[in-house]
Amino acid sequence: MATDPFRLAEEAAESLRSRFNGAQPDVAVVLGSGWGPAADVLGDPLAEFPVEELPGFLPSTVPGHGGTVRVARAARRDVLIFKGRVHLYEGHDPPVVVHGVRTAILAGCRIVLLTNAAGSINADLPVGTPVTLSDHINLTARSPLFGPPPPTPYGIRFVDLTEAYSLRLRAIAREVDAGVGEGVYAALHGPNYETPAEIRMLRLLGADLVGMSTALECIAARHLGAEVMGLSLVTNLAAGLGAATLDHAEVVEAGAAAGDRVGRLLRGVIDRA
Repeated sequence: MATDPFRLAEEAAESLRSRFNGAQPDVAVVLGSGWGPAADVLGDPLAEFPVEELPGFLPSTVPGHGGTVRVARAARRDVLIFKGRVHLYEGHDPPVVVHGVRTAILAGCRIVLLTNAAGSINADLPVGTPVTLSDHINLTARSPLFGPPPPTPYGIRFVDLTEAYSLRLRAIAREVDAGVGEGVYAALHGPNYETPAEIRMLRLLGADLVGMSTALECIAARHLGAEVMGLSLVTNLAAGLGAATLDHAEVVEAGAAAGDRVGRLLRGVIDRA
């Protein structure tokens, strides 16, 4: 098995393509915490298997992350669905965190839809609201492009993130669901939730949402030339903004409650993109 993260993604992509059963997915969807129920709305399953059967993949240790990859057929295209992801806070390095996205792109996906559960810092984004990401603030102090330069034929590591999240896909999302919000996502390392003082800091920095994923996957996807949409589901108010104690079970429950809406939103974007 290769040790270079790009060569490892090539191996995983080759193994993944061998399981497509004639499908040709060009859209990849990463389902975050609480997003699992949305998978059944995205198309008719053609194949599904544990993600760790592919080279370089590790199972998630987080409740609400399914740990399988599904190939599905929607109305206009085939879709690759990762039911869960791994995170920095599980003890993984950035190349492990972005391995799924790199594998999907090298297997033929040109559009990547990254979903997550997020805490709201903005009073205009209440619990239950799906929010397209207009930008992110990467406060993890990590990058998937850190280290040796990418090997040939991959581009240089100095990737432009001026339009990290596609304007085109965000417009489609608003066409599908006029109630979709838009905001800036602050990505922190986790796994602890933020303090009220940290939330006040993030508000001053211009963040509307806070979470523990997505930013590194976006960077890796844009480096490989994929079009990216980030979609958060507000599952709780950030620390100090609500009366309730923050709890991961609340995140999963909020995702289940909004499962039908966010599933239809994702399916609408997939069908129109």
